[in-house]
Amino acid sequence: MMMQNTLETSPAEQIQNELLRPILKSQNGLILALFRHYLTKHKFNFARSSPEDQSVFIDHTLKKDQKFKNLMIGIIVGHFSAAQWQRYAPHEEELNRRIATMLIKRIDSQKAQLMG
Repeated sequence: MMMQNTLETSPAEQIQNELLRPILKSQNGLILALFRHYLTKHKFNFARSSPEDQSVFIDHTLKKDQKFKNLMIGIIVGHFSAAQWQRYAPHEEELNRRIATMLIKRIDSQKAQLMG
């Protein structure tokens, strides 16, 4: 007898796993290039900062700089089809938070590539 899974994933989690993660992965090079440009533009010496300070800077940038955060979210959302947008729109606020969190983790895990 098969047990039915009573803990189904939320629509936002489904969209994150099925749609957002693959887009972030495919746009990884652009994400890193934009963050590198941000570092240059804001004269932050990433290479001479401690790993902790680098992580704080990444986190702060994607949480506090709304213009940059919206640019990064737009890069992801810009890859949606009309049908995908229809799935995303009702959960936009939560999904934008998830996108920002995924961007922070993705950039933070590739700090070494930002110094090259």
